[in-house]
Amino acid sequence: MDIKYISPTPIIDSDNRQVIDYAMKKTEGCKEQVDQAVKIFYAVRDEILYDPYHAFYLPEHHRASSVLKSKRGYCVCKASLLCALGRVLKIPSRIGFASIINHLAPKQFTRLLGTNLFVYHGYTEFYLQGKWVKATPAFNSDLCKKNRLPLNEFNGYEDCIFSSCDLDKKPFMEYVKNHGVYADVPVNTILDAWKETYGEDSVNKWIDFFEKSGEISAFGLIHRNRSQAHDSTVQG
Repeated sequence: MDIKYISPTPIIDSDNRQVIDYAMKKTEGCKEQVDQAVKIFYAVRDEILYDPYHAFYLPEHHRASSVLKSKRGYCVCKASLLCALGRVLKIPSRIGFASIINHLAPKQFTRLLGTNLFVYHGYTEFYLQGKWVKATPAFNSDLCKKNRLPLNEFNGYEDCIFSSCDLDKKPFMEYVKNHGVYADVPVNTILDAWKETYGEDSVNKWIDFFEKSGEISAFGLIHRNRSQAHDSTVQG
């Protein structure tokens, strides 16, 4: 097994004390790596809030220890943390990427992107029982229940990816391109792909917003704007 998949990196910082302590706490009493992988998967899935409006353009935005501290992040952030926790436990772990079409993406988000194609969606892969298995911890259970989306469940033996349909049998996720696996988060590669897909001007505007606001998430602003629009409609 390649040592790079069990070693810390600048972004997947599995040598960080808080990351180590979190991994140990979540797997206390578990001896088998499959059981440990399952425990940390559910911890990241449900204890780290999925936030699609999270900052994305600096290594620190994806750093496992930063994600653990903020308790929020988009798919790549959550996959980075899960990967780091796996490495703490000596489970070979790497981060994979795919482009996906989300047929149920919120309208305000597709308006922001100009499409329902999400390039470089991130997930984790663990080497367990002699093979690599995918683990996708992006959507937390509360989000799925609220939107009638199937929960991603992981047993350590089978790939855990998004379902093609929601609970009402409507088209949900469609995987359209595989971008391979990495030992660390390729921030510049992701940025280049975003600029090519969503437009360089749009991506630069998003970066400018984060730089000027000093925030790591635009979630609060989007939520406030939606609430104000709703209030205005009701009052009008």
